[in-house]
Amino acid sequence: MIAAPEIPTDFTLLQESETHFSSDTDFEDIEGKNQKQGKGKTCKKGKKGPAEKGKSGNGGGKPGGPNRMNGHHQQNGVENMMLFEVVKMGKSAMQSVVDDWIESYKHDRDIALLDLINFFIQCSGCKGVVTAEMFRHMQNSEIIRKMTEEFDEDSGDYPLTMAGPQWKKFKSSFCEFIGVLVRQCQYSIIYDEYMMDTVISLLTGLSDSQVRAFRHTSTLAAMKLMTALVNVALNLSINMDNTQRQYEAERNKIIGKRANDRLELLLQKRKELQENQDEIENMMNAIFKGVFVHRYRDAIAEIRAICIEEIGIWMKMYSDAFLNDSYLKYVGWTMHDKQGEVRLKCLTALQGLYYNKELNSKLELFTSRFKDRIVSMTLDKEYDVAVQAIKLLTLVLQSSEEVLTAEDCENVYHLVYSAHRPVAVAAGEFLYKKLFSRRDPEDDGILKRRGRQSPNANLVKTLVFFFLESELHEHAAYLVDSMWDCATDLLKDWECMNSLLLEEPLNGEEPLTDRQESALIEIMLCTIRQAAECHPPVGRGTGKRVLTAKEKKTQLDDRTKITELFAVALPQLLAKYSVDAEKVTNLLQLPQYFDLEIYTTGRLEKHLDALLRQIRDIVEKHTDIDVLEACSKTYHALCNEEFTIFNRVDIARSQLIDELADKFNRLLEDFLQEGEEPDEDDAYQVLSTLKRITAFHNAHDLSRWDLFGCNYKLLKTGIENGDMPEQIVIHALQCTHYVILWQLAKITESSSTKVCLVPDVLAFTILCDVLMIFSHQIMTGGRDMLEPLVYTPDSSLQSELLSFILDHVFIDQDDDNNSADGQQDDEASKIEALHKRRNLLAAFCKLIVYTVVEMNTAADIFKQYMKYYNDYGDIIKETMSKTRQIDKIQCAKTLILSLQQLFNEMIQENGYNFDRSSPTFSGIKELARRFALTFGLDQLKTREAIAMLHKDGIEFAFKEPNPQGESHPPLNLAFLDILSEFSSKLLRQDKRTVYVYLEKFMTFQMSLRREDVWLPLMSYRNSLLAGGDDDTMSVISGISSRGSTVRNKKTKPATGKRKVPEAEESSSSDSIWMNREQTMHTPVMMQTPQLTSTIMREPKRLRPEESYMGVYPMQPEHHQAPLDYNTQVTWMLAQRQQEEAARQQQERAAMNYVKLRTNLQHAIRRGTSLMEDDEEPIVEDVMMSSEGRIEDLNEGMDFDTMDIDLPPSKNRRERTELKPDFFDPASIMDESVLGVSMF
Repeated sequence: MIAAPEIPTDFTLLQESETHFSSDTDFEDIEGKNQKQGKGKTCKKGKKGPAEKGKSGNGGGKPGGPNRMNGHHQQNGVENMMLFEVVKMGKSAMQSVVDDWIESYKHDRDIALLDLINFFIQCSGCKGVVTAEMFRHMQNSEIIRKMTEEFDEDSGDYPLTMAGPQWKKFKSSFCEFIGVLVRQCQYSIIYDEYMMDTVISLLTGLSDSQVRAFRHTSTLAAMKLMTALVNVALNLSINMDNTQRQYEAERNKIIGKRANDRLELLLQKRKELQENQDEIENMMNAIFKGVFVHRYRDAIAEIRAICIEEIGIWMKMYSDAFLNDSYLKYVGWTMHDKQGEVRLKCLTALQGLYYNKELNSKLELFTSRFKDRIVSMTLDKEYDVAVQAIKLLTLVLQSSEEVLTAEDCENVYHLVYSAHRPVAVAAGEFLYKKLFSRRDPEDDGILKRRGRQSPNANLVKTLVFFFLESELHEHAAYLVDSMWDCATDLLKDWECMNSLLLEEPLNGEEPLTDRQESALIEIMLCTIRQAAECHPPVGRGTGKRVLTAKEKKTQLDDRTKITELFAVALPQLLAKYSVDAEKVTNLLQLPQYFDLEIYTTGRLEKHLDALLRQIRDIVEKHTDIDVLEACSKTYHALCNEEFTIFNRVDIARSQLIDELADKFNRLLEDFLQEGEEPDEDDAYQVLSTLKRITAFHNAHDLSRWDLFGCNYKLLKTGIENGDMPEQIVIHALQCTHYVILWQLAKITESSSTKVCLVPDVLAFTILCDVLMIFSHQIMTGGRDMLEPLVYTPDSSLQSELLSFILDHVFIDQDDDNNSADGQQDDEASKIEALHKRRNLLAAFCKLIVYTVVEMNTAADIFKQYMKYYNDYGDIIKETMSKTRQIDKIQCAKTLILSLQQLFNEMIQENGYNFDRSSPTFSGIKELARRFALTFGLDQLKTREAIAMLHKDGIEFAFKEPNPQGESHPPLNLAFLDILSEFSSKLLRQDKRTVYVYLEKFMTFQMSLRREDVWLPLMSYRNSLLAGGDDDTMSVISGISSRGSTVRNKKTKPATGKRKVPEAEESSSSDSIWMNREQTMHTPVMMQTPQLTSTIMREPKRLRPEESYMGVYPMQPEHHQAPLDYNTQVTWMLAQRQQEEAARQQQERAAMNYVKLRTNLQHAIRRGTSLMEDDEEPIVEDVMMSSEGRIEDLNEGMDFDTMDIDLPPSKNRRERTELKPDFFDPASIMDESVLGVSMF
């Protein structure tokens, strides 16, 4: 039927004959305005002829009917919505929506078509609108180009895929609208050479667009339009056949009874139907060649899937026209698509064809060509595709068994063992259809037979044969689960299985071999478990699901059936196979699925006694661990106190354990006699009895038999003599292990709260020691074989250990004394309690140092350093030192984390509007200062750690934005005041890097703020900007308060160094630092107010000495003599005689600033130091007395140093276009201002 050439976007349709409206049309042709142009005339698709421009509709009259305005219905004078809005709402029946549009089309087809065109455009998510002017004067390609220009693909507004209740059913409404539209127009309008031409031309053009939404929408619309046309063509074909039969019947009548006028009418009707069918074929040709042929290989998988899905519908709906190799080839080719979604559509399309056996003859060539591909798709990586491929092969198998070879079937058979249940179930159905669904004719006469003579007997044997041949014997549960849905009657025929095992074979029947009997027992056990538990085996499915009422009833019925059958048969089966360990192990699991109440209600107590006797005999015969454990579990299942059989089973169990315990004691006494060598028979007897006792102790509490003493004696003798057999030692240890577990279970279940094995403090210490012993340190020294013994505590255990430390160590002395039981409040008891707490802290810190617990847990320890320095300062300080040796960066992150925790605790207590002069905040700053001192003198070694510390601190400070807007500081901004304590530890180049990272979080408005709340940011910024010319000092705009005193130490006088005169020092210091005060401004060159960390001062310009003294007046009686730094400066100048005079002057100024700062520190730090050892490096830190260190500092920029990985600031790049970068230290401290050269 596809004979027309491929048609371009603006194509023409050739009409062979004039087509009039059918007599059975549902719509009248009002005034002949929809009359076709006549035979042989052509009309450009989507466009009218020149003579029709402007005069379509009511013969060139008013453009609309009495109830229309601009193409829309009027109701009570209110204009209705456009077609897109009506379909989107989905409140009106689609039939009425289409009828309204057809009524509009009859009144003015241009306006109605314009509405339809905009419907497709808007369904694509395009905001553009096709106007009447564009519709009249522009070609389709020009309209599409215009819409493409107005399309915003980044908006994401695509109605066919948008989420939300409004769009949930839009796609189905869209498809339904197209189908109803064609159905309602099938008798008249679709043949007017205008409506369909316009729509097909538009959709063809849109389907070739580069805009994805246009292609998707137009392809979906075109394919649904094609489906609707196929349905019309099918109806026309049926009508033609009926008309032809009527014509033949009328013509075959004798001349006297023949109605010539009816013949003429039938002939005319057949001719009209033929013309209509030709037109429909031309439309379908246009869509198929203009859209499908190009879009079935579109770059978008969803578009390809739409094409394949619809072509499957065409072939199924109108098989006479479409079910041939010309169309099937597209489905076959697309089965190799890269996207599983498309492959899935291919398979579902083919399933609809193979399901109809009448179509099999037309699929023979396709099957032979693409069968191998379908078979290979059963192993598709997409499980949904694999499932549908197996289902398709099942349909192929039903249509013709000869098509699939044995190899093809075997490729599907093994999938019954797949872990993915849908794949396995599909494969199980295929297996059942292939091997189990066929029934011999002679079987019809024995349908009512049961047991071994039932028709299922051969099928059960077949199942056993298949299971053995698959060579996956441990997966019987998977095989049963795969066939459970399709072969339930076969798998639940336990009577037949029982008969095959117990009854003798019939005449001429081959008995089951031992291997086949084992396989049958395993399969039978799996079917019983599946019926009793009603859920797939482990490894399949997501877990147990809630059973429906019907499933629960089926489960109860099956358990009743199982119990009634096997309560009688199980003792017989155990007696028959008592010596076979494998069979007995499986059979002993059956009582776990019994309904034990039936033993009483069914009066089956004698069969219960027989079962208990068989179990006792099996225990005496076997020493295999699996068999003994199966016996133990069976006793456990039967010893249920809810049922009346409990006493009977409990007596039998006690008698068995009594005999085993007596026998073990007797054998052990003979075995351990002094002076006699134990022979092998005695050892075997002891071992076999110990195995039986151990197996029972696993599931039963045997505490009353006091087995611990016997095993202890056995193990003690083995340790002393060293000649105990290994297996005896293993089982003795295991039995002792069970004894301890049962005792622990009793203690746990006990309601008494007084039971306590050891004090909690001792338990904590032991636990820490055990964690240390079994940590990764156990493998050191080449002892890798001990790796299985390594234990790493999880996060919950680490949290509990830390909580114990915080609750029992970091407490006030008075609280600890009050908690003691009647202890007197004397010094001895205080020292003893402190000693215990120190031991606890040391035990936990040891876990941190040896990386048994995470290092970040130390944050809660480090933050207690200041508060509990007198009690635990040495332990915490040593822990800091050791952790820094392990990982400098992680240690730094832990330190900053501890400060963050203290800051958060302060916020929770005082709120965000706290006083920065409060003792709490000052204490946190002092702790930060002491943390900074622990990093030592070598800044290169700690470079990365310090940079990472600043990075985390900056991120924390800007982490919580202010809910009041950007004009207010971030909630944690005050943390920068704490972080500034670490700025002096940064190298010069790293200060620049950290500053750039700080800019990433700052906005330009932040740099302009001068309110008090922004002082931490200003202070921290200046701490990074200052000292850019010398790594040995940190120039800060404010004065940091220190809450403690410096240790009174006299510095050793430096020998051989020239002193600089006092007057020279004073003048240079005054001039240089006053110049710096005048030039170091913020980016907008506003005067920076003097800061202190505790008190806000007036923004009065002071000399450095006056500024310090104004805040902290020095007491003469406590003032220490200034350190003799002049000798140090003299030595530095001697080493730099070649340097220019300005540089020498700058260095002297720096040394004088250090002198001033040191004098201040001596003045404000009084009292006993909490961390005296840490104060020693303060003077050396700023003096850097070694020659090599001075050279490093002066030439620091010349070293090959590691880059700090901090992201660049985007804000900084943006600001460079606006004004000079005043954040750059070089712009503040340039040569013109200082009068000296930079390093």
